[in-house]
Order: sequence, then structure tokens, then C-alpha cells
Amino acid sequence: MNKISIVIIPLIVLFIVFYGYKKKVNIYEAFLSGAKEGLVSTFNIFPTLIAMVFAINIFLKSNFITFVLGFLKPIFKFLSIPLEILPMALLRPISGSSTLVIMSNLFEQFGPDSFVGRLASILQGCTDTTFYVMTLYFGSIKILKTRYALKVGLFADLCGIVAAFIIANLFF
Repeated sequence: MNKISIVIIPLIVLFIVFYGYKKKVNIYEAFLSGAKEGLVSTFNIFPTLIAMVFAINIFLKSNFITFVLGFLKPIFKFLSIPLEILPMALLRPISGSSTLVIMSNLFEQFGPDSFVGRLASILQGCTDTTFYVMTLYFGSIKILKTRYALKVGLFADLCGIVAAFIIANLFF
């Protein structure tokens, strides 16, 4: 499999070059045009990404999560949901990299094969970074009115979080 992966990308590039040559396309011009479009897209997305990173840092540094978890502690103890997973569940719609760090810390603390480690893994797969996705996609094409996208995305994340807890409890 390793040898196939080493060979496949050069073969795809060669196929594209030969196909473009056969169709009489100026391959170099097409490449430069695509590179220019990619740079323009990057410059269009960059301000929204900076704003999102800034907002996430404010959210994380304000200790808002600790404040919220203080109120929710009795509820989650009653439902027998580990409190250590809650920061990951709260941050997952906002930032994928922060939840990867939280998951890595949970793996170090409890182990990847523990209930908390498996729950963290399932949670990572059942949810998405809704705010990041909306910022990236809507920001790149300058859509300001997102209508129901945020509500539907957050509802899907909530369903994923609930599904992760149910799946982890059923199988582990």
C-alpha cells in the first residue's frame, strides 16, 4: 500500500498533463490561473478566520466554560456523564484544534481505551466545528445572512453530542 501511495500522485499529475495536452489546453496558464484564484480565496477568507480565532481566544481565556460547568455539575453527575468530557462537548462546535488538545489530555489522563477516552473519540467523530465551517464557507463567498444554517448546525452538534453519550454508554 505504501508503494501505491508513492506512485499514485505522480500518476495523477501525469494524467492531468497528458489530458490537457490532448485537449490542447495551455496547462501552464491554467495552473497559474488556478493558483491566482487560490490566493484570492485565501485573502478573502483570512479576515474571517482571524476574527474567529480572536473570538475563540476571548471565550477560552474568560473562564466561561468553568463558570458554566459549575452550574451543570449536579445534572451531569445525576446522568453519570463524566465532567471531564464537558469542555470538549462545549468547545467542539467552535474549535476543532482546541477539542483535539482536550482529547489528547483526556487520553493522557485516562487512557484512550477508558470510557472517557472512548467517549471523547466518539464525540470527536459525531460532531463538527460548526462555527469554523460557517466562517470559512460563508465568509469565503461573502454571505452575510446565514438564515437557518447556524441553528441547524448547532442542533446537529447537539444531536451528535447526545448520540455520542448514548453510543458510549451502550457499547462501553
